[in-house]
Amino acid sequence: MSSPRTTPWPLVALFAAGYLAPYLLPTVVGRLDAGLPLTATEAGAVGSALLLSSATAGFLLASRVERTGARALARAGLALAVLGYGGAALTGAVPAVVAGAVLGGFGSGTVTAVAATAIAAQRDPHRVTTLGLLAVSGLAGAVYLTVPHLGAGHGQPLAAIALAALAVWPLTGRLSAPAAARGHLARGPLPHRRSGLLLAAAMPCWSLAQNALWGVSGRIGLVQAHLTEVTVGAVFAVALGAGLLGVVGAGALGPRLGRALPIGAGTALIAVCIALSASARDLPTFAAGEIAWNALYPVVLSYLIGLAASLDPRGRWAVLAGSAGSLGTAAGPLAGSLLSARAGFPVMGEVLAVGLLLVAAPMTAVALRATRRSLPVAATVEVVEVPVDTAAVPARRAYDTASPNS
Repeated sequence: MSSPRTTPWPLVALFAAGYLAPYLLPTVVGRLDAGLPLTATEAGAVGSALLLSSATAGFLLASRVERTGARALARAGLALAVLGYGGAALTGAVPAVVAGAVLGGFGSGTVTAVAATAIAAQRDPHRVTTLGLLAVSGLAGAVYLTVPHLGAGHGQPLAAIALAALAVWPLTGRLSAPAAARGHLARGPLPHRRSGLLLAAAMPCWSLAQNALWGVSGRIGLVQAHLTEVTVGAVFAVALGAGLLGVVGAGALGPRLGRALPIGAGTALIAVCIALSASARDLPTFAAGEIAWNALYPVVLSYLIGLAASLDPRGRWAVLAGSAGSLGTAAGPLAGSLLSARAGFPVMGEVLAVGLLLVAAPMTAVALRATRRSLPVAATVEVVEVPVDTAAVPARRAYDTASPNS
């Protein structure tokens, strides 16, 4: 990691605030199910609506962050998150909770879009991404350890997301807008469309598999493995701690392994972990599956984010791929609830594992193509202000130190 003086901490905090809601999805869905007159499938649908709203914000803002301004959009997104999640936490009326979750999800998506655009413009987006994942993993782990001791009810995890957004607000004054001087380039056509579209098409399937498990992990621990909420929360906290170690390892490795190997092999290992966790009927199996999966998931996600950033330094593919992933994230809780209700948790895990193995191939192909494209330009001058052919802009700043989930 580099010097604290050169680290864009406002972006790291913004990234963490935007990603916190997906990280807390199991406890949000579980608490909605237990604390409100909702079935497990209905609670999963509320979680899906929250994440779908977040994805919608990303698609709408992918090309507008630079024109509108990072600071204004970040503040708007944080305000929506505080109002939406905070309002949902303070009411017991189901329609109001749903409306607040959707509003808060749009705020989270707005914040994530701003962070992704700004991170893609950094010299080393993978380093900033790993710092953001470290921050959100640590924050979510603290919430998982704290919430079970705060009593029953649906409001605690939602209130935690709102408070995190409120805490990040003062840092928005330090957001810079480096794209203002290069805004004319942001309005150009998207570069590397074939690779970008292939990655964007694969991301929903990849994210759906992750979040289908994550959305029902709490119920697997409580219902199938017969654990208490405190024990399940402790497993999640340890698992997120393992995620911290995984992200640190990914940051230390950087580009040494390239992007293709971490994305392809990492996705295959995640498939094995999902099948293991979904079949768990005791604490050791449940803990092993969840901890190993959480250690691998943020590592692969960091390389995927870096891969999307390398396709367009203006951040548009990073936002679009992230929003496409959010579509899968949004469908995850509902898909997991439906699959587990109809076929059982073990069969659900097997189906998700096979889907992950199938989607690993196109993502690895995009990573290999991006690596081959970046090799001839490794020694190119870093900053060129003269307008050039659009296909040369991302190649010039292919971020060969980056490697790259909401």
